[in-house]
Amino acid sequence: MAQDAAQTKDFDTDAALECTGLGCVRGGRMLFRGVSFALTGGEALHVTGPNGLGKSSLIRVLAGLLPAYAGEVKTTGRMALADEKVALDPGQPLARALSHWTRLDGSADADIAGAMAAVDLPHLADVPVRFLSTGQRKRALLARISLSRAPIWLLDEPANGLDTASIARLGTLMAAHRANGGIVLAASHQPLPLDGARTLPLADFVPAAVDEPA
Repeated sequence: MAQDAAQTKDFDTDAALECTGLGCVRGGRMLFRGVSFALTGGEALHVTGPNGLGKSSLIRVLAGLLPAYAGEVKTTGRMALADEKVALDPGQPLARALSHWTRLDGSADADIAGAMAAVDLPHLADVPVRFLSTGQRKRALLARISLSRAPIWLLDEPANGLDTASIARLGTLMAAHRANGGIVLAASHQPLPLDGARTLPLADFVPAAVDEPA
């Protein structure tokens, strides 16, 4: 996958995401420590573990939204985050709300109609975001991420709220992103359509006993 991506990538730079000895403390409790991995263009990592283990916190540390208690994160290329927040204006029609984000991301010439078609939402282009169902909002979020042209995708429970057909579309989006030289890091307690992805069981990095930070 990585070799093919190097031949077809369309980002401004070779994507890379690396963390070394990463630790996170929330509410005075050590969630995880010693997390290390390195990803380059075309690669994917599936962070696994039950709900409440710290997967979302790991995603937020990688995105720079939470401070790391220990370790460091190095990135090459922009990151796009998809979590439980749709981050689309609820009062705007879907197509217009997506267009707003393309302008913010510097991708105003992106194919919004194509992105909506990829997640089976073109018939809802003129529907305000607030009227979309949970699954439709999740698919709209995936369309927003695909329009961002960010080489690094951070996906927090991306399959939540999706039916079988939509999960297959998610797999197609992630595969296309990797084929273009992108990186996918997805955290989920359930299986994901990420062929050839490495797996990082976060439970392996959770202290076995109560571990109060120094």
